[in-house]
Amino acid sequence: MASSIEQFRPQLLDAILPDDASFPINRTVQVQRLGLVDYVPTWQLQETLMDATLAIKVWNRQAETTGEAPQPTPNHLLLCEHPHTYTLGKSGKPEHLLLNEAALEAHEASFHRINRGGDITYHGPGQLVGYPILDLDNFRPDIHWYLRVLEEAVIRTLAGYGLNAGRIAGLTGVWLDWEEGAANPRKICALGVKCSRWVTLHGFALNVNPDLSYFGHIVPCGITDKAVTSLAQELGGATVVSVAEVQERLLPHLLELLGATPTANTTAA
Repeated sequence: MASSIEQFRPQLLDAILPDDASFPINRTVQVQRLGLVDYVPTWQLQETLMDATLAIKVWNRQAETTGEAPQPTPNHLLLCEHPHTYTLGKSGKPEHLLLNEAALEAHEASFHRINRGGDITYHGPGQLVGYPILDLDNFRPDIHWYLRVLEEAVIRTLAGYGLNAGRIAGLTGVWLDWEEGAANPRKICALGVKCSRWVTLHGFALNVNPDLSYFGHIVPCGITDKAVTSLAQELGGATVVSVAEVQERLLPHLLELLGATPTANTTAA
């Protein structure tokens, strides 16, 4: 059963304003391992953290005119799993959800229209979901660079399991059999982000060992001619992996690619 996000909210909000405001560039990231949590409260938490960061950026612009020292903006990374959930991005098509309300209930799944880019995707148990709420002004204000960093962190993580993952031109995400002309390209990680004044929202969803049948109830990311896979399916049962294990393997890759370090109060659920 999903745990309540409220138990994590106070410690996250306490970290919004760092004690030392003398360095406007902040490349530390507070990592929160939330476990299995419901989708909507986690989305609301992302929005809360983003709004707090944007407020600091507004204050910093005002401080430039008053001669006050700017404050560093925080960076957060939420790592979690969700119960069965379908989300539709701003550019998505509702008809790409192939279940009606009764069928959603029968599959114990929820459906939400959200404010990221992209089409429809699935979240569920056995899938590692990462929500970086980063101020890219602390790193590199380039959304394309940021998307490639997320993809590369996943690619390097999968390489540690002996899988040759990569990118397909024009299709955001991480794929197996991605090379041009490959017979069976398969998506293993979806990406969908929002960025406001260089502060990011939403993120990536890496299939570790989810029930892949749930992808059969949507047109994943609006793509009709390519399959979806998972780490467990690709390893064929030879190696049993958990979301927690993959999470800890992916985290150092992501931090290294960002040029970031975790904060001292990084916590686990």
